[in-house]
Amino acid sequence: MSGRTVAMMCLFLAAWSGAARAAEPGYSAAALYNLGNAYARAGKPGLAVLNYERAALLAPEDPDIAANLHYVQRSAHVAADLRAASNAWTRAMTRASPVAMSWLGLAGILLLGAAVATTRYPWTSRGAAAAGIALLGLMAGQCAVLWPALHSAVVVTAGAPVRVSPVPMGDPVFTLPEAEVVALAAEHDEFVLVRTAAGRTGWVSRSNVAPVIPRW
Repeated sequence: MSGRTVAMMCLFLAAWSGAARAAEPGYSAAALYNLGNAYARAGKPGLAVLNYERAALLAPEDPDIAANLHYVQRSAHVAADLRAASNAWTRAMTRASPVAMSWLGLAGILLLGAAVATTRYPWTSRGAAAAGIALLGLMAGQCAVLWPALHSAVVVTAGAPVRVSPVPMGDPVFTLPEAEVVALAAEHDEFVLVRTAAGRTGWVSRSNVAPVIPRW
């Protein structure tokens, strides 16, 4: 099997799995938004931010999700999301939801297949190939922008202790406030190495953080 074939299969699986995951019960933007509201009312800012973050991935242009997310973060006195849009390219690439982009990527793969099947008609083949490559390029652009989301987590407990090594011994070097968004740098047994928006790093128990895109 050629490297090109393997790459095409990987793109197809990425597109299909992204759409399928988002379509699971409880994983619609509306359901996650409502769950975030419920946790916010219950005084659980960490779980509220987690669900708002997940909802924002599926509906990046929803102003209510963004407003509630920022309100809970301000109320909890934590830094804004590490993945906040900072330039026109980032905003453009996140304008469409990952679900919609997954289907566009799948359409791009189908167009490339059509280009191969219509090589006897050069203009049709070239047009299909160009459109397919453009759609896959858009999907790749959004994947690059959202890549940090795969390595982001929300602190879901109050005063989560951060240690210098992945063992439950000794005094913590500092604590993480509930609802803060951190970057995941490494994993070891029941601990993960995190980096805060301020650049501080340390090991924290998995039970104290929840990844924005579920991993455990």
